[in-house]
Amino acid sequence: MMVGGKVKKPGKRGRKPAKIDLKAKLERSRQSARECRARKKLRYQYLEELVSSKERAICALREELEMYKQWCIAMDQGKIPSEIKALLTGDDQKTPQSTSTKTPKNGKYNSTGISQSKSS
Repeated sequence: MMVGGKVKKPGKRGRKPAKIDLKAKLERSRQSARECRARKKLRYQYLEELVSSKERAICALREELEMYKQWCIAMDQGKIPSEIKALLTGDDQKTPQSTSTKTPKNGKYNSTGISQSKSS
């Protein structure tokens, strides 16, 4: 069959995929895989940092809890820890605190400097 001076073979309709298209598709696929691996690596780094910071926070809270337990034991024996005396007298400057002073979530303190929560 002749169309416009060119010989056409019957039965071969549509677009024939070229090797260039196949190579380009393969390269796009590789690039996409590289980007996916990079995103995955960043996501895992972020999650590892998050876990690490949470573990540090847990350790700090455990230390604080242990300190409060020791205070309770001391008070059960009739002794008042120097940190509590300092809080009650308002003499915070003389005694170095082992934990950092944090503002409570609601931002309210009572007259002794102890935070007040809405639930109590």
